[in-house]
This record gives sequence, C-alpha cells and structure tokens, in this order.
Amino acid sequence: MTDNVDRSKRRLLLAATSAAGGVAAAGMATPFVLSFMPSERAKAAGAPVEVDISSINPGEQIVVEWQGKPVWIVRRTQEMLDLLTKHDGELTDPTCAVPQQPDYCNNATRSIKPEVFVVIGICTHLGCSPTYRPEVAAADLGANWGGGWFCPCHGSRFDISARVYQGSPAPTNLIIPPHQYLSDTLLLIGDDKKKGVA
Repeated sequence: MTDNVDRSKRRLLLAATSAAGGVAAAGMATPFVLSFMPSERAKAAGAPVEVDISSINPGEQIVVEWQGKPVWIVRRTQEMLDLLTKHDGELTDPTCAVPQQPDYCNNATRSIKPEVFVVIGICTHLGCSPTYRPEVAAADLGANWGGGWFCPCHGSRFDISARVYQGSPAPTNLIIPPHQYLSDTLLLIGDDKKKGVA
C-alpha cells in the first residue's frame, strides 16, 4: 500500500497545534502567576506617602496613614521644645538607647527639624492609639506633664517627643518612621534613601 501523505501539511498542522497549545498554556498560567504579585491596594499600603505640612499651625497635629498605621505629624512650639529637657529623670529611655528611630532622628528632639515631629501613633504596650494632649501641666496626668500623648486604654504617657514616662505600661518610646523632606513644606514618609532639604 502506498503512503500518499503530504508531509508539508502534516508539519503545518503540527506547528499550528503546538502554537495553539502554547498560547492556551500561557493563557492558563497568566492568572496563576499574577496571583503571586501584590495588588494595587497592597502596593499602596506600603508605598511612601507625601504630606504637605505647610498648613499645620504651631501646636497642631495632623494624622496620615502609612502602611495601614496612623502617623502623627506635629508642629511643635518653642515652648514645647523648651520643656523637652526638663523631665528626663521621669522618662524610661530619655536618650533613646532603644533604637525606635532612624539614626538621623537619634537626637534630643527625635526629629530632622526640631519643630516638626513625625511618629507612628501606636502605643508600644498593646497597640492602642494614644490621644494627643498638648496642654502643659494637665493636672490629671501628673504635675510635671509637659504635654504629649496619653493612652487611655492602660494609662501610658509620652512626652512631646513620644518618649515614655516611667511607670507607664508601654515598655519603649513610640516608633519614628523613616522619612525625609522633599522641600521645606513637603514631607515623604516611608522612604529616607535620598534625604532632602532638612
């Protein structure tokens, strides 16, 4: 029996079938591979946040979100800054020996610019969010209270540099996030690789 097979048609059909199979396999694999990539929401949750600080008045606090956490930005007054050194003996870690801040904020004000303070607003005790209490000498918080944050959940007190007072349940000072200034009035929270204008 003679074999009258057209070899060119066979090669064409084989190539077409292989190509179609490859396209189908890629189409099926794409959703699977994409499922391993972070969603836009997840990317945004970890992305740095730009904040215009030009409208923050002296003594005022604003709250922004970075990585799902509240970040407090306070424009401290000169009076607030003057009080920082007056209660070191009452603080658990006045010199910030526990590394709760980037190296460039390991100073007396725990900040790049003394008047602008940036801190994550989560208590180091059980993760509550303390309230901003800028009043000086608030009687219910102690005679030497110079303003700062008070955690109503368990009574932790923090000064205006978010350093914890002795006797508070919180074991350490509040955490300073990485940040930098892109200009005199524009702050970038979450990235400090190219520190800008200070």
